Amino acid sequence: MGIDFHSKKNSITYTTRNADKTWIEAMINLIPIEDISNALDIGCGGGIYSKALSDMGVDYVTGVDFSEAILDGAKENCKAYKNISFKHGNAFETGLNSNKYDLLLERALIHHIKDLNSCFKEAFRLLNDGGFYIVQDKTPEDCLLKGDDTHIRGYFFELFPRLIEKETSRRHNSQLVIEMLKQVGFKNIEEVKVWETRNVYDNKEQLLNDLSERTGRSILHELDDQELNLLINHIDKSLENNTNIVEKDRWTIWKAVK
Repeated sequence: MGIDFHSKKNSITYTTRNADKTWIEAMINLIPIEDISNALDIGCGGGIYSKALSDMGVDYVTGVDFSEAILDGAKENCKAYKNISFKHGNAFETGLNSNKYDLLLERALIHHIKDLNSCFKEAFRLLNDGGFYIVQDKTPEDCLLKGDDTHIRGYFFELFPRLIEKETSRRHNSQLVIEMLKQVGFKNIEEVKVWETRNVYDNKEQLLNDLSERTGRSILHELDDQELNLLINHIDKSLENNTNIVEKDRWTIWKAVK
């Protein structure tokens, strides 16, 4: 099945939350955000992290995505931000000028990409000398952690083991990412692990409604409606907390410098 990123009905699926302080703190620890004037967010989705970069003090942010429908949602989401602009393009050919950006962010993108070399070469071209490249994605070991009251995602694979192969087959291991970054010419490569708060729900009903809409979760589009209802019932029974549910995801972040 899979999500159709080009469908208008999915245009707002990645616009419904804000970047959490756990992500902002991770960025502040990795890069001198006060020195970033011009940032690029490739695979920007609904503009959640474009907004976060602007809120952190970046002067100009450009979001790029390959889906016109998703970009429509991003433009609406960021309409109050005059310093954020968007462009239709992909990670291999953005059509943007070389040596222009101080920071390039690619969050939750590379698991959609098999040709990391071409993706990383384009990033290298776009960055200023000394510019920072932030790649954030889940590695296979991040994906398959046991489900609990905070790591809701773990329940997906517990109930539907067939999703394990789907998820792990599209995730790159860390050593490959690091080697490819080096091959392209990046230096000072660092890897960190982060528990990023995805969302905070006042009650269980809010979470279950979010799941029923498959909001911002492409892996749930692998399930049909009946399977999704089974998953929602399973999570409903598994969660001990009924209020103040803090949902977290485990990520790997790679920082590299041009």
